[in-house]
Amino acid sequence: MILADKIMNLRKKAGWSQEELANQLNVTRQSVSKWESAQSVPDLDKIISLSRIFEVSTDYLLKEELEEPSCAEGVSLPDDAVPVRRVSMEEASEYLRLRRESAPKIAAGTFLCIISPICLLLLGALSEYSGFGISEDAAGGIGLCILLVLVTAGVVLFLSCDAKVKEFEYLDKEIFETEYGVTEMAKDRKKAFQSTYNSLNIKGTVLCILSVMPLFGAACIESDFLAVFCVCLLLVIVGIGCIAFVYGGVIQGSMDRLLQEGDYTRENKKRKHWLGSLSAIYWLAATAAFFWYTYGPNGNGQAKYSWIIWVIAGIIYGAFIVAGNLIEHIVRK
Repeated sequence: MILADKIMNLRKKAGWSQEELANQLNVTRQSVSKWESAQSVPDLDKIISLSRIFEVSTDYLLKEELEEPSCAEGVSLPDDAVPVRRVSMEEASEYLRLRRESAPKIAAGTFLCIISPICLLLLGALSEYSGFGISEDAAGGIGLCILLVLVTAGVVLFLSCDAKVKEFEYLDKEIFETEYGVTEMAKDRKKAFQSTYNSLNIKGTVLCILSVMPLFGAACIESDFLAVFCVCLLLVIVGIGCIAFVYGGVIQGSMDRLLQEGDYTRENKKRKHWLGSLSAIYWLAATAAFFWYTYGPNGNGQAKYSWIIWVIAGIIYGAFIVAGNLIEHIVRK
């Protein structure tokens, strides 16, 4: 086995990317890539450093006839290490293209889900006035049908976008490597998009903060219908703000996945399995609470108010995620 293969095998057994190994050796990722492809050979100082990092002898690295590494006492490399998937430039470019195309669709789906209770709220408020000729049961039934149609449309958009990148789902779950030039390309695109991403986040934040202003205006006028109308206006403004968040987040997230940064670092991938299971249980419980409150024995016409369950569930879920990340950060320190 030649030196290039030995370096590659040892790095993969250690679970490191080329960039991580390069950082430990204080060299560029391109240097490590050239060593592993036998385009160049590390100098003597780097051979010694490789020997120290991998806990093997320099003889093993330099002599082709030695096939088994000698590890330091008490240190062993995993025997069941599997080959790490490599992402080519073509795959990376295609993935980024698909995510950029799906960003506005996912943002639109999010907006539809957020505004879905508006008709239910407005019709429920109008049913309080006999002049409109809408009964409370009819208002609830029509409002719920429109809510389900809008949510269904949003879900269809989500599923269609997810289906297009199904082959790339390993980027979320697995530790992978990138071929030469992929990391640099992703970094360049992320840098070029950074100003747009920051602008979208600022606009989304401003809109979400200002969205409560209609409620303050409604508080000055004693009118139930006006209060409901202001809640609907709040949902529209929040929905527009979320369009900015989601659009920027989808594109930024695609580049973070390729770079294994942000929410997609190796450590975060390891804990995503149990987090996904816990999230599924949580939202199933929230859905059960919604249907019990709306249609259960005590529902009795509460459909026009039960939407608030989703708002409360979302706030609590976000709080738990933030608290969990904070606790994990403290523990690591």
